Amino acid sequence: MSTQEILKKAAATRAAMVLLTEEQKNEALLSMADRLEQAAAEILAANAEDLAQFGDTMTVVMQDRLRLNETRIKEMAAGIREVAQLPDPIGAVLERVERPNGLVIEKTAVAMGVVAIIYESRPNVTADAAALAFKSGNVCVLRSGKEAWRSANAIVCALRQGLCDLGLPADSVQLVEDTTRQSAKELMEAVGYVDLLIPRGGAGLINACLEGAKVPVIQTGTGICHIYVDESADPEQALNILENAKTSRPSVCNAAEVCLVHRKIAGEFLPKLKARLAQVEFRCDREAQAIMNGTPANERDFDTEFLDYIMAVKVVGDTDEAIAHIAAHSTGHSEAILTQNAANAKRFCAMVDSAAVYVNASTRFTDGGQFGLGCEMGISTQKLHARGPMGLRELTAYKYIIQGNGQVR
Repeated sequence: MSTQEILKKAAATRAAMVLLTEEQKNEALLSMADRLEQAAAEILAANAEDLAQFGDTMTVVMQDRLRLNETRIKEMAAGIREVAQLPDPIGAVLERVERPNGLVIEKTAVAMGVVAIIYESRPNVTADAAALAFKSGNVCVLRSGKEAWRSANAIVCALRQGLCDLGLPADSVQLVEDTTRQSAKELMEAVGYVDLLIPRGGAGLINACLEGAKVPVIQTGTGICHIYVDESADPEQALNILENAKTSRPSVCNAAEVCLVHRKIAGEFLPKLKARLAQVEFRCDREAQAIMNGTPANERDFDTEFLDYIMAVKVVGDTDEAIAHIAAHSTGHSEAILTQNAANAKRFCAMVDSAAVYVNASTRFTDGGQFGLGCEMGISTQKLHARGPMGLRELTAYKYIIQGNGQVR
């Protein structure tokens, strides 16, 4: 089926979605989750084919992004069930005003309509995006990268079967068959069909959408996340946090890419960091290099989302220098300060302009599930409409519904 045919089907399904009740949506999501688990064998077989064809072209950590297993399928199903438990945002009255002339004006949450998601080699995005879109009353058009298409298709088939079991519109969840740049271009230019476009992937994909889209786009994802170790930081706690933020899953956007360390503790702390994170290649500025004998950093290393066992390290003189470095190099995703100094923590939180700012915690918590959103559509790094992990509320717009009794102006 061509991308244009898919878009026409999506547009035709919008009306049916508007009329679904919260109970119908929740029942559908539970059915989708059940079907997802029942189709585990088919999904894993499709994923094995993707890995067999494309695995050799990827780094080990990027293979991990693509790889599915029984546990990850169960986690996807659990995320869908969590979304089913969340309040339906549609129809919520956000503000209510009664005017002196008797008009009652209610600012009311409504669905966006058709949400298109372009993503790369993370099959779990398929289930997360479909669940959030469906619960928020939207039709979703998914466009996976070629490396994950078989996996995504098997997941979509299971989700659509869950909808068909209840006689609900299966075309509310669709997967684009074309994985060339042409289909991405068609989604970017689908004025009148796509109400919101969300790219999830690397800087190249996101920039292409920002530059080429004629439909509204939410900028997501690129995460050059910083952790600043202040002079008052608890050393053992700092090592634990850095280990988690860098190595627990280095291929995701909330993994830490840059470590800034206060000069007063660098001599003692950096050798411990090197010993703890033995699998990590450290790309160091001149001061850090003299202490830990890592790889000398080049001018690009502090502006790179490595998505690998690589971390840039810089020694700074104080909190303000750390804040200034983050302002110059951050992508606005997630930053952390590790400190026992309340004044420094407060200053850092006030001055760092990112979607998520942490005190004494790992940046890996920037995630829809961890924020109580069930799962996420992506991490918005912009400021208009949505910022940070995008859940149900961020997939809604609003309109004004006005009740009158014959008033004229």
